[in-house]
Amino acid sequence: MRFRHPDGSTVHLAYCTNVHPAETLDGVLAQLRDHCEPVRRRLGRDRLGIGLWLAKDAAHALVSDPSALRGLRTELDTRGLEVVTLNGFPYEGFGAEEVKYRVYRPDWDDPERLDHTTALARLLAGLLPDDVTEGSISTLPLAWRTRGAESAHTALRTLGQRLDALRDLTGRSIRVGLEPEPGCLVETTGDAIAPLTAIGHDRIGICVDTCHLATSFEDPHTALDALTRAGVPVVKSQLSAALHAEHPHLPEVREALAAFDEPRFLHQTRTATAAGLRGTDDLGEALRGEALPDASPWRAHFHVPLHAAPAAPLTSTLAVLKAALTRLVGGPRPLTHHLEVETYTWQALPPELRPRARAQLVDGIAAELTLARDLLTDLGLKELP
Repeated sequence: MRFRHPDGSTVHLAYCTNVHPAETLDGVLAQLRDHCEPVRRRLGRDRLGIGLWLAKDAAHALVSDPSALRGLRTELDTRGLEVVTLNGFPYEGFGAEEVKYRVYRPDWDDPERLDHTTALARLLAGLLPDDVTEGSISTLPLAWRTRGAESAHTALRTLGQRLDALRDLTGRSIRVGLEPEPGCLVETTGDAIAPLTAIGHDRIGICVDTCHLATSFEDPHTALDALTRAGVPVVKSQLSAALHAEHPHLPEVREALAAFDEPRFLHQTRTATAAGLRGTDDLGEALRGEALPDASPWRAHFHVPLHAAPAAPLTSTLAVLKAALTRLVGGPRPLTHHLEVETYTWQALPPELRPRARAQLVDGIAAELTLARDLLTDLGLKELP
């Protein structure tokens, strides 16, 4: 979906296909047929943006066979889909029964991360629509905090050089954004400023995920103003909402939170105290004993559907998303032109909230995109055909 900003530039809105995990190119093609095109039709649009997730094997198949890449581009065009952004954070196994800490490997200390991201950049340059010259890729924020990242800065500088060369070769400018996430070496937007300014490359910036922003209790305006002052480019933003519990000391709140403690993904949980931010690596850890103070609200890294806040006594951080969006695209000039709804946890919701059929998932994704569209038009952006 495309929108005209009051400054005349185009803002792209997509949804991320990591909600339909597939490891192979055949699986990606099936996603386009079974999910992405039906979402487009449900919205009544001639064109729909998707933030494509290409796992290791799918990316390798495409980069090693130019005809396969041309075939994917043709399939996108035929189904009324377009790609200006990729999710390069998960490497493989995102649909496994247990992902947890595995999603952070390989990290930026491993040469495979550089090679994979370079491949994604080459692929995106070939997938961009004919009238688009700029693409974006989100990637993990260096490494999980217990890992070293001694080689990460060198790898990212090398990536910047490769992106420059790709621009010279293709005329397409691909930018990569570190995506701060609780528990990682770069946990907050503030943590991103020092390494990104040290790298000092205008094609390496930040991806602001509004669920992660909220989980860390960051104020969107303060965070985005600091990035602007530091000259750190916002490559893209993932529109997402975290799980919020206002009174975590109450038994009924604990019981409601326990329903979201599931085995597939890591749900880092945080609370803001007078002594600073406190947290656990997972929601279950927070719920057991006294691992996390409960005198103040808790937020958990659980991407809840944008249009459907959890039932009381829980809620979501949609207000943080709205505040961030106001700063991202509501000003005289957008801070970013690439927005991506990323709710990959539909099948990790409590059983009674999960879609039971493909059509229900299509309905849910379309509803999330409709909410995002309405927020953008409320900010003065005009939806384009």
